Amino acid sequence: MIAKYFMAPPPPSSRPSPHRLRSSAALVALLTASALCTAATARADAPPANPFAAASTLSFQAPRFDLIHDSDYQPAFEQGMAEQRAEVDRIASDPAAPDFENTIAALERSGRMLDRVNNVFSCVYGADTNPALDKVEEIEAPKLSAHQDAIFLNQKLFARVKALYDQRDALKLDPEQRQVLELYYQQFTHAGVQLSAADRTTLSALNTRISSLETSFQQKLMEGTKAAALIVDDKTVLAGIGAEGMIGASKAASSRGLDGKWAITLQNTTQQPVLSSLENRTTREALFQKSWTRTEKGDANDTRDIISQIAQLRAQKAALLGYPDYASYELYDQMAKTPQAAQAFMNRLVPATRAEQERETSDLQHEITADGKSFKLKPWDWNLYTDKLRQKRFDLNQNEVRPYFELNTVLRDGVFYAANQLYGVTFKERKDLPVWNPDVMVFEVFDKDGSPLGLAYFDYFKRDNKNGGAWMSNLVGQSKLLGTKPVIYNIANLPKPEKGQPALISFEDVVTMFHEFGHGLHGLFANQTYPIVSGTAVARDFVEFPSQFNEHWALDPKVLAHYARNIDTGAPIPANLIDKIRRAARFNQGYALGEIIAASKLDMDWHSLSASAPKQNVDTFEAASLKKSGLDVTDVPPRYRSSYFLHIWANGYAAGYYAYLWTEMLDDDVYAWFRDHGGLTRENGQRFRDMILSQGHTQDYAAMFRAFYGKDPDIGPMLQHRGLAPGEN
Repeated sequence: MIAKYFMAPPPPSSRPSPHRLRSSAALVALLTASALCTAATARADAPPANPFAAASTLSFQAPRFDLIHDSDYQPAFEQGMAEQRAEVDRIASDPAAPDFENTIAALERSGRMLDRVNNVFSCVYGADTNPALDKVEEIEAPKLSAHQDAIFLNQKLFARVKALYDQRDALKLDPEQRQVLELYYQQFTHAGVQLSAADRTTLSALNTRISSLETSFQQKLMEGTKAAALIVDDKTVLAGIGAEGMIGASKAASSRGLDGKWAITLQNTTQQPVLSSLENRTTREALFQKSWTRTEKGDANDTRDIISQIAQLRAQKAALLGYPDYASYELYDQMAKTPQAAQAFMNRLVPATRAEQERETSDLQHEITADGKSFKLKPWDWNLYTDKLRQKRFDLNQNEVRPYFELNTVLRDGVFYAANQLYGVTFKERKDLPVWNPDVMVFEVFDKDGSPLGLAYFDYFKRDNKNGGAWMSNLVGQSKLLGTKPVIYNIANLPKPEKGQPALISFEDVVTMFHEFGHGLHGLFANQTYPIVSGTAVARDFVEFPSQFNEHWALDPKVLAHYARNIDTGAPIPANLIDKIRRAARFNQGYALGEIIAASKLDMDWHSLSASAPKQNVDTFEAASLKKSGLDVTDVPPRYRSSYFLHIWANGYAAGYYAYLWTEMLDDDVYAWFRDHGGLTRENGQRFRDMILSQGHTQDYAAMFRAFYGKDPDIGPMLQHRGLAPGEN
C-alpha cells in the first residue's frame, strides 16, 4: 500500500485523543537502489536479519518488540523504501496492459516492510522516544517524503492508473474496488503528477523542505516544553496541589538532577492541569506564562521562524497545484470539502459560545470577589475559580470522585463492557506478547461469535519521553488482500501511581479512555479488502466521529453501574455523585468550546494565506486572527498557540483542527439517534458497526452519515449536549 508515512505519532485529540495514518499522499524522488540492504547469507558469522524484513510470526503479526533495537529502524526504513521502489518500478514497467490486479492491487501489496517499520517506529517514537530515535526521525522523514513523491509523480505509473480510471465504467469493479481506483487517481492528481517536469521538481523540493521543517518544529517543541517546566525552591508556593502532586513534582525535579526542588512539567495545551488547584496566584501566573511562551523565548527552541516558513511554503505548494490556499488543497477529500464550509460551521457556533463566555466571565469575577480578592480575572485564574464555583454549585470534589475510577476497573468493566454490550466483543489479556514498555497491557479481542478479531495494546501512563495527549493507531492494519487482522494501540498520559497503589483517575481521564477505544473499535471492526480504505484510513473530519461517540457511554447508567465502584468498599458510585458529574460536565462550556473554536480558526487562518502573502510575523498574525474570531480570547486563550500547535505544524492536521468540532456534531447527532431508539442495545450497536464502524472509506462520508442518521448533520444536539441550547442530550 502507498500510505502517507508520518514519522511523528498521529496527533493527540483536543477532546481527549490523535490517531491514525492517513492514506492520502502527495509526496517525491526515490532513494537509489543502492539503499537496498544485502540479504543475510547462511554463513555462521552473518549478521541477523533485520526484525522488520519479514512479517512477525507472533499472533496477528504482533511486532517483535523483544528483538527490535533502536539500531534496526534506520536500515529498515532504507531497505523498505528500496524494496517498494523495486516493486513500483515493476508495476510501472509491466508490459501487460494495465488491469486492476496488476496495477492497483499490486500497489496495495507493495511496501510491506516499509509499513511494518513505519507503524512500529511511529508508535515507539511517540510513546517512548530517545535521542537515537530522534536522530532516525530527523534523517528519514525527508527521505520518506521524497519516496512518496517519487511514486505519486511517476509518469509511467500514473499512465496505467489513468488508463484504468478512464475506463472505470467498463471494468466491472465491485464498489470497494471502484472506490480504491478513484482514490488512487485522486491521490496522483492531487500530488501533482500532471504538472510540468520543472514544476514537479519544484514541488519535490518544497515537500522535502516542508518535511524537514516539520521535523525541526516537533523536536524544538519537545525540548522547549521540557525546558519550560516551572522549577520552584519553596514548596509552599505549590500549596493546593496535594500530597500526590507534591510527590510527582519532586520526582520530576529529581529526574532533572534538581534534588530538593519541585518541577511542574507542561502538557501540550495552553492551560495546565494544576492551575485548577494552585492557590498562590503568582505561581499560577508563572506557570501559565511558562506554557504560553514555551517556544517563544528567542533561544534554540523558538519555533516562530519555522512556523512562518512552513506556512509560506505550504501556500506556495498549494498555488503550484492550482489551489488558492493550502486549506483548499487539504480539504479536497474531507467531509466538509471546502474551508468556507468549515468556517461557516464554526461561525454558527460562535454566538452561543460567546454569550456563554460572557456569563462565565461575570460569574467568575463575582466568585473572585466572594473569595475576598480584588484582582481582575486573568486566564491563569480561570481554572481555579471555575473549580471553586463548580464545587459550590454542584458540591463536586475530585477527591470524592477518584476512588470510584480505578484505571484497570474502568478499562475492563467499563470500556470493554460497553463494547461488549453494544457489539458483542470480548477480551482476554495476553501477557505472552512483547511490548515496548513495561507499562503496556495487551488484550486479544474476540468477535461476537468467538472468532479472533485482533489485538489491542494500551499504554496509559505519562512519561517524560512520551508525547503529550492521547492517540490511537495501528501496529498492523486490517486487509483481506494481505490476510492481516488489526493490531491497534491506545496511548494516553494518565498519572502513574506509586508502586503497589491503585491508579485512581479523574472522570475526564475516564472519558479519555472511552474516547481512544472508540478509535480502537473503528480500527478493530475494519472489514475491507484493500488497505487504502481500511478502518481509520478516513478523513480527518470523520475519524474523530466514532471516538467522540464512544465517550457518551462513560455515563450510561448501565455501564457506569458496572465499573464505577469504590476501590476500598466495592460500593457503587452514589446516585447523587453521578448527578453531580452529569451537571458539572455541562459547566464551563463557553470556555471549553471557545478555546477549541479559537484554535481551529487560528489554524484555518494560517492555511488560508495565499502564495503572494509575505512571510508572517507570528505574534502579529496570531493576534489579528484571534481578534477576528468573534470570541472572548482575552479571558479564553486558544487551546494551542501557534508556537506549540503540534497538530497543524507536524502531525498532519494542517487546516484540519476544526475536525474535532465537526465530528462532535456528528457524534452528538448519532447519540441523539441512539437515545431516541432505545439507547445502549445490541441491535443499535450492530447497526452502527455495520453502517459506520466497519465501512472504512468505502463510501462518501456524507452519504454514509445520512444513511444512518436519516438526514444531514445539524448543530442542535451538539449545542444541547454542551448545555448551550434548550433540550436534553
